Amino acid sequence: MYNQAREARKRARAEYGELFDSVAALLFKHDPIGINFETNTDEYEPEARTILPRLKDCHSVDDLQKIVHEEFVKWFGPADAGPSHHYRDIASEIWSIWLRTKHTQSGDIG
Repeated sequence: MYNQAREARKRARAEYGELFDSVAALLFKHDPIGINFETNTDEYEPEARTILPRLKDCHSVDDLQKIVHEEFVKWFGPADAGPSHHYRDIASEIWSIWLRTKHTQSGDIG
């Protein structure tokens, strides 16, 4: 199990680079499920791995908020995930990171 998680983390970092680390850290900082015990900094990496591929389908913070909430419902269930509006700040911050990442990548292509 540990090796699978390590391999999944390695693949996500290879595919998404700093975006993966930034989103996982942001989720840990906001800690919407209350599992941040300060030493388990990789706790939200699985959720980051499932949110990131869906970013390409987002056209707004509202779209992203819906996706982040859906992923947390999938991972933790509706009761623990709570209502969608609790994910607004998280979605806004991920959206900002995503836009900066896209801008940086498009600038590199030029």
